[in-house]
Amino acid sequence: MNDRRLSRRSALGLFGVAAAVVAGCSSSAGGSPDDGEPRGAPSSSATQDPALTSAEDAWARLVDGNDRFAAGTPRHPHEDEDHRASLVAGQHPIACVLSCADSRVAPELVFDQGLGDLFTVRSAGEVLDDAVVGSIEYAVEHVAVPLVVVLGHAGCGAVQATVDVVRGAPTPDGSIAALVTAIEPAVRAVATTIDDDAYLAACVAAQAQAAADALAEASPIVHEAVAAGRTSVVAAVYDLASARVTRL
Repeated sequence: MNDRRLSRRSALGLFGVAAAVVAGCSSSAGGSPDDGEPRGAPSSSATQDPALTSAEDAWARLVDGNDRFAAGTPRHPHEDEDHRASLVAGQHPIACVLSCADSRVAPELVFDQGLGDLFTVRSAGEVLDDAVVGSIEYAVEHVAVPLVVVLGHAGCGAVQATVDVVRGAPTPDGSIAALVTAIEPAVRAVATTIDDDAYLAACVAAQAQAAADALAEASPIVHEAVAAGRTSVVAAVYDLASARVTRL
């Protein structure tokens, strides 16, 4: 990653204003999950799950969950009464996931995780604004997640709307225009010499990667956590047809 930091104002200006739905706002560790994997003891500042020694460990758990989901054998973990009670005092998610607001891309379902497992932030097209970045910063600084995943998805309507505008369609009305403005640089960076389906897929991947790169540069909190090796930021894409997540 380039060591050069972008100012928040300039970086977020690229991404415009988008609505974020954020899950989770407490910072102490939770109790033991029902799958037998240990959790850290509560403390004034969140500590990482001892079972998760790295971002790759967290990613491996997400991959395992996605494999179950795609195969039609999800466990739906951490939904029982005892586990819910263990979360009253605090949370200890294994990762933060920034995903599109699309109803077909719920991270807890896609990765077969349960209550307290993911710190989820959602905005159309994974567009960054102050609320989105601040929510992710909270997950990194106060909840100590070892991994942040920016998750795009096939058939993204926000990206498709941007592709349409780049090709000459009228700009959408209302604040949807801000989403298009935010996504447009990623779309324009993709070569147009491919067929429509492949082009949209490439634009979806480009937007997810651009958001991940900008997040790691724009936020001093995230940037410092990445530089110190405490957190990794990765981009990925979810395929609606196969239900598989692919890391970029």
